[in-house]
Amino acid sequence: MKRFAGTAVLCFVLCVLQQAKTEGLADDAKPTFTTFEAPGAGTAEYQGTIAYSINTAGTITGYSVDSGGVHHGFVRATDGAITTIDAPGAGTASNEGTVAFSINTAGAITGHYVDSSKVYHGYVRSADGDFTTFDAPGAGTGTYQGTLAVSINSKGATAGDYDDASSVYHGFVRAADGTLTTFDAPGAGTATYQGTNATSINTAGTIVGYSVGASGTEGFVRTAKGTFTTFAAPGAASTVPQSINTAGVIAGDYDDASNVVHGFVRAANGAITAFQAPGKGTLNANEGTTAESINTSGAIAGQYYSAKAVYLGFDRSAGGKISTFEAPGAGKGANQGTAALGINTAGTIVGWYLDASSVYHAYLRTP
Repeated sequence: MKRFAGTAVLCFVLCVLQQAKTEGLADDAKPTFTTFEAPGAGTAEYQGTIAYSINTAGTITGYSVDSGGVHHGFVRATDGAITTIDAPGAGTASNEGTVAFSINTAGAITGHYVDSSKVYHGYVRSADGDFTTFDAPGAGTGTYQGTLAVSINSKGATAGDYDDASSVYHGFVRAADGTLTTFDAPGAGTATYQGTNATSINTAGTIVGYSVGASGTEGFVRTAKGTFTTFAAPGAASTVPQSINTAGVIAGDYDDASNVVHGFVRAANGAITAFQAPGKGTLNANEGTTAESINTSGAIAGQYYSAKAVYLGFDRSAGGKISTFEAPGAGKGANQGTAALGINTAGTIVGWYLDASSVYHAYLRTP
């Protein structure tokens, strides 16, 4: 799952991209890019700024890595003003600090922070800047154990997961009033690094994620009442849902038997459609297409790993048309390029790119 630890490009999620031209557009109007840096962002390899989520109003959240390897969340207003977010109790050493992953329509943000003992804790930050921190019952307190909040819906409910003292993962949902419920998906294993990982929650309180067990990795849908449906994409060796919209449509990705990655969209009735971005790599393990975020109309944003080992962003319409793009300034070397991580109702995409020096920069792509 997406983590916050380890070397610069991290344990809570980094691994992607950038560039500067748009390909395959259906009309003459071409999207515009705005790039930006969070205050204090580092300029060395695998430092910089990552935009992760954008709400309906166009407010963006994400995080940066400074010159000392410390992480800081940020919120960027529609006028471009950027406010740094440091959760109370966040550590100030390398691979410590605050990560912001998700912003809802009201401007509330959720994420997690790493304290000076390298333990994870969840938080919710209101639009006016008030923090509430929390830990799931049973969360471990060892190095890089604890509570990771990854998604917040329009009602202020937060979803995520925690690893216990044995490094087994369990899902949780935290209501706006602070009530926290833990859960384990059917088939979730109980060995080290197995268990349940929640990735997204929609307005209805439906949660998607994946479980890891003895039989492999499969996706799940959990309703607000706690009912589970598990699923696997056709031909998948492992299935990882990443995002669910208000209609219950899910976007994610899966690995096939050759470890090539494919995007998929799962309709509310359970029908699954696989897809690949044009130009994706298919020859080597971990090449292919990753779907990261789906908006209310069913448009999907993500990235793909090309045969040249470069990442490029894509957006896929609800009808299945795929346009690929590179953010201006994105590097063209191996493992450089552009990642698309969030898309809002207007089709505006945010993400980050790695330049030729492997420094991260955030961008906003407006249709």
